[in-house]
Amino acid sequence: MRRIGVLMARRADDAQGQKQFAALRQGLTERGWSEGKTLHIEMRWSVADAAEALEFAQELVASKPEVLVANGTPSLVAMRAATSSIPVVFVSVADPLGQGFVPSLARPGNITGFSAEEASMGGKWLELLKELAPRVTRIAIIYNPETAPYAPMFFPAMQAAAPKMAVALSISPVHSPADIERAVVGIGRESGGGLIVVPDSFIFGQRRQVTALAAQHGLPAIYPLEIFIPEGGLIAYGIERVDMFHRAADYVDRILRGTSPTELPVQQPTKFELAINLKTAKSLGLSVPPSMLLSADEVIE
Repeated sequence: MRRIGVLMARRADDAQGQKQFAALRQGLTERGWSEGKTLHIEMRWSVADAAEALEFAQELVASKPEVLVANGTPSLVAMRAATSSIPVVFVSVADPLGQGFVPSLARPGNITGFSAEEASMGGKWLELLKELAPRVTRIAIIYNPETAPYAPMFFPAMQAAAPKMAVALSISPVHSPADIERAVVGIGRESGGGLIVVPDSFIFGQRRQVTALAAQHGLPAIYPLEIFIPEGGLIAYGIERVDMFHRAADYVDRILRGTSPTELPVQQPTKFELAINLKTAKSLGLSVPPSMLLSADEVIE
């Protein structure tokens, strides 16, 4: 019986988190591992609580796994604090080199995995929002500095593109649901207001609140994950994270079979999704350009 530990930056009842974990398990099954027979997986779930994440990481380390899997930056921070000897495969961590998790993308050391969005995505989110909602002239960018310390890397691309699009940006850090409400209500009072949500496990967990507030205040908003769209979000563009978890199974398998993590380079995203909610667009008085509809991976009627 081989052992791995997994720390997810989601609540245990989060359907998307369960789908991601299922993709990891499926990938391991495809590589010949049988859970309960040849493999034991120890799981923990934690969102927006650094102390809890560290406690869970320490529990996972105490279970003596051969490989650890960390979902998101907060989980990887906790894993790195809990151990320096057990190999860690991270999934969906933005800028792992810039954040200091690896010394090199090609030769990462005892921590390797699959990185998330790069800095240029900031300009892409702004471009897509402006294309869909051309009347937007003031945009608030929300993120939690504790769970998304990497978020500022997206700002230069947005700030470079903003003048060309006649848009003013305001950066609105949030730490609680009350902060989210204040930020969204604030930009909702502005003429031509809009919203950009950057990748952030805390806000992923508050997605119903965010989309409901955006609808209540008539704000066009773009999100980094498709999971916001069924909740009433307008448009989303970002990494296909379920696929990333499926790919991570390959690294876990190879480490279990003796490959050093140093020999497994950090991999960049390969699949991106564009999702649009036509019902939300209609409620905001927006017409979706035909070119955007044609390039969308998911359209909710």
